[in-house]
Amino acid sequence: MKNLLNNFNKAFENRVRLGIMSILVVNDFVDFNRLKEILDVTDGNLASHLKALEKEKYVVMSKEFIGRKPNTKYKVSSAGKKAFEAHINALENLLKGSS
Repeated sequence: MKNLLNNFNKAFENRVRLGIMSILVVNDFVDFNRLKEILDVTDGNLASHLKALEKEKYVVMSKEFIGRKPNTKYKVSSAGKKAFEAHINALENLLKGSS
């Protein structure tokens, strides 16, 4: 059982970070407001979790202007995708091993 937990990634233990990664893995990019809406979190809460994922280099941020309004978009990095897939595989293995 102990070996099943070795591949869990602490960066994805929080429900908001797990949600962010789940959304970004299946989309090319998602803007900040859309993430906030889907996850039903505050600006500050989302920003702190995105910053933690950026620090790990799991997500990449880009800023642009649409008209005169700033727009911040996020996408998953290749390292983030690999780490998230390994985390999901570890979860699946845990579920298989515990049944």
